[in-house]
Amino acid sequence: MLDQSPTLPFVWPVRVYYEDTDAGGVVYHSRYLNFMERARTEWLRAAGIEQDQLRKQQGLIFAVSKAALEYRAPARFNEQLLVEISAVSARRVTMNLQQKIINAADQRLLCLAEIQIACVDSRQLRPRAIPQYVLELV
Repeated sequence: MLDQSPTLPFVWPVRVYYEDTDAGGVVYHSRYLNFMERARTEWLRAAGIEQDQLRKQQGLIFAVSKAALEYRAPARFNEQLLVEISAVSARRVTMNLQQKIINAADQRLLCLAEIQIACVDSRQLRPRAIPQYVLELV
């Protein structure tokens, strides 16, 4: 189970495509959230948790309930990025995560995020307890 110390980070590689950039040639700010979402999906998958199965079998989904991002440096077209995710803490319904986006070439921190995800009933969209096995796997 999670405590207050971050776990070892899960790392997911991402390449910046032209569609990710804005008129200034840098990654558009909201795209960082897309990169982080993909990394969270792959983090859960690597832990043996398939979100579609969680929804179908238990009627549960994870939804972002809070997101705080700090942009430190821009990412540009065709750069290879690393998206890190660490579980920091968990409560009955929510899990707090730290995510970083790092330039793979020079290891510069580009974006730092504190993300809170909530476990939600997929039909009623009401809070539900995170299953114990999920907490044990992540």
